[in-house]
Order: sequence, then structure tokens, then C-alpha cells
Amino acid sequence: MTRLGTPLSPSATRVMLLGSGELGKEVLIALQRLGVETIAVDRYENAPGQQVAHRARTITMSDPDQLEALLSAERPHLVVPEIEAIATAKLEELEEAGLVRVIPTARAARLTMDREGIRRLAAETLGLPTSPYKFCDSLAELQAAIDGKDGKGIGYPCIVKPVMSSSGKGQSKIDGPADVQKAWDYAMAGGRVSKGRVIVEGFIDFDYEITLLTVRALGADGQLQTQFCAPIGHLQVSGDYVESWQPHPMHPEALRKAQDIAGRVTADLGGQGLFGVELFVKGEEVWFSEVSPRPHDTGLVTLATQWQSEFELHARAILGLPVDTTLKSPGASAVIYGGVDATGIVFDGVAEALAVPGTDLRLFGKPESFAKRRMGVALAHAEDVDTARARAKEAAGKVKPRVAD
Repeated sequence: MTRLGTPLSPSATRVMLLGSGELGKEVLIALQRLGVETIAVDRYENAPGQQVAHRARTITMSDPDQLEALLSAERPHLVVPEIEAIATAKLEELEEAGLVRVIPTARAARLTMDREGIRRLAAETLGLPTSPYKFCDSLAELQAAIDGKDGKGIGYPCIVKPVMSSSGKGQSKIDGPADVQKAWDYAMAGGRVSKGRVIVEGFIDFDYEITLLTVRALGADGQLQTQFCAPIGHLQVSGDYVESWQPHPMHPEALRKAQDIAGRVTADLGGQGLFGVELFVKGEEVWFSEVSPRPHDTGLVTLATQWQSEFELHARAILGLPVDTTLKSPGASAVIYGGVDATGIVFDGVAEALAVPGTDLRLFGKPESFAKRRMGVALAHAEDVDTARARAKEAAGKVKPRVAD
């Protein structure tokens, strides 16, 4: 797709995003800068991406009939899944029939939309190093998986996650038997679909966790190439990212192993686009954690650090255009939470936040706020990561969401 048409004309190149939150919004903006006609789909009205797309559609994306009807009506050239709760079986069916092209592929969308598919691919098919794990369909199975026979189970501490959720929702750490019931209940509340099934993972005593943004794109010679961005470090609380920074320093051997793991898993998934590969690192050892076939929330930092952000990289890669993963400057991001449960909140302190040197803001425009919902992010660049992190946190702390008067 190296020839791009004019939006809202018979020659238009049409791209549909299934899921239009803050990450999808940035992808849509990147696509529009390249003259692409965009369709933003979400489960609720006025999602962030719907506010900037050429057309907005609201459906239940996990309903195969609704999804097929929408695809038939819009006839996009590319379909880009951005969330987990999608009827991926229907996408596979339509792709096999030659009716849609899914990014990166319908198979990749299905495998990566739930933790079971991607973990089995990584550990059992590709033989990548991962934490020990088991899948459980009940509280009793979870307890049995932890205990095992003769004390040879997953053991404590361990991590429990729904097989399908986003941004760490439903994820918790279990330190002992008293935490099991609470972790199960939290996972059941946090899963988007396939409720009743979780993954329990053995806890890896890692030094740090990174996101390695991996791009499969056509090079100048027209051949598919795999490129890597500089590693992104991040801080998580209850499984949800609250800070990220780039570059994160790594031992050269650990970086080599990380790129090898990321390259292998994304090659198996196939297609074109940007993948967010999450990895645990201890010294020179690296373990695979998860992969998303789309921009990653921790990668918001690339809006401040790279010549082409992760959103621009994704847009270019899926359109068959060359990409540039070069780092421009060290930088950091810090999350701005809603702080209140309300509709149509306002933000005070924006001017004060932007007065912090080297900073920028993204306020996502979500119509409804929750106390722990990510409503924006502060970005900062600096001569080093430590300074950038301090600036990003300072700027984020000055933004005060509140109920409108």
C-alpha cells in the first residue's frame, strides 16, 4: 500500500481502528497526517479517537454479527485491532475469505488478545524463557495450582491475571494463602471477556522490566525488516503503568537476548506494524512476559524521545512505508489520573505544568473520569533520564482534575 489516496474521495485509503482510546487516538492522528481516511470504532460514544477520526462508530466489538455488519458497510482497506474485547474469530474468518486485511494478521490478533494464546505460543511453541505458569478456571483450581502436589506448585509469591484484560486491570500479587480469594475476586472483576479463567505465574525476582518496541516494516529495498527502539523502562503499581522512561540502560548481552526474543515472537506472529514486547531482566538473563501487536501504553514516552513516535512508526509500518526508530533525546512520561468519579471533568494547573522545562501534556479527552482512570500523561525530555523523570512527575503533579462547576 505505497499509493495513498485522498480522504473522503473514491480514491481514499481507509483504515479502521477497533478500539479508540488514547493510544488509538494518536495512531489516528498519525494516519491522518499521511492523508488516510480514518474510522474510529469503540464500545462507547465520544471515545478519544472518535473525537478526531473522519467517522465514529459505536458497537459491541465482541459481537461477531455487529462487527461483520460494520466491516461490510465501511469496507476499510486495513483493520487495526486496538483492544482485547473483539470477535477475533470473525476477523479470522473474514480475512481467510479475502474480505479484510487485519493488522498485523487476524491470527496475531487472536493469539495476543488473550494471555493464554500468547503464553502458550511463546513458551510451548517457540521455547522462549518465561515464568512458570498455569491456567485456572476456578478458585479451587487456582489454589491447587499454587500448592501443587507435594508442595511442587507455582508457590508464593505469585502473580494472578485474567486471561483477557488491559492496562493491568485485575492483576495482583499473592504473597500467601490469605491473598488467594481476594486475588481471584479482583481478577474476575478486571477481566473484559472470558471471565472465570486466569493465569497464575511464578514470581520472577527480576532487576527491572522493559518494553521493547519492535517494528516489522518494509525497508528501502521493499523487503520486510525488523527494527527495535531503545528499551523503555517503566514503573507499575497494581499492574498498571504510572511512569516510563527511555532509554533504559541494559547490559549488552541482556539487550541482545531481549532483541532475539522480541524478534522471534513477532516473526511468528507475522504481518507488519509495531509490537510492544514486555520482558523481565535480571543481570544478563531475560524472560518473555507479554506482547501487544500495537502501540503500548508505556510507549507514550516516545512522543518526547523519538524522531518518530511509536504511533507514527505503527502508521507508517502498516501502510508499507519506511520507518526510523532513532532516539532523539532521553525522556520520560508520568500518568495523570482522574482522581474523581465524574463526567466531563475539568483540569486545573495546565499552565503551571507546561511551565516545567522541557515538558508537554496529552489530555486524552475521555468523557468519563474515574479515580484511577488514566486521563492524561505528562511528557518530558532532558539531557538524562533522571532529570526527565523528575520533570515529568513534577508536571503531572501540577495537573488537578476536578468536577466541573
